[in-house]
Amino acid sequence: MIPIILSTILVVITLIFSIVFVVQKRKKAGITGIKSALSAICFLLVTVINLLAYWFDYRELLTWSFTAFLFILGAYFTKYIPVTQSKDGN
Repeated sequence: MIPIILSTILVVITLIFSIVFVVQKRKKAGITGIKSALSAICFLLVTVINLLAYWFDYRELLTWSFTAFLFILGAYFTKYIPVTQSKDGN
């Protein structure tokens, strides 16, 4: 039971840190809109889905299919992420 609790705490802390990091980077870059955020949302939802599947011992075809679907959807929406220019002009 202890490894489940420790791994859950680690994943939740990492997930919260990731969400805060993504929001701060988007604000700093001045990126707005939902389409450019969908890629990060899909990849973060993969973590949530797999954590719930781990908690409820529901690691079957439905969970794997939904995870694969979210990865494909997240990869598709990367085309809406704007390309920012670096400070040296390259």
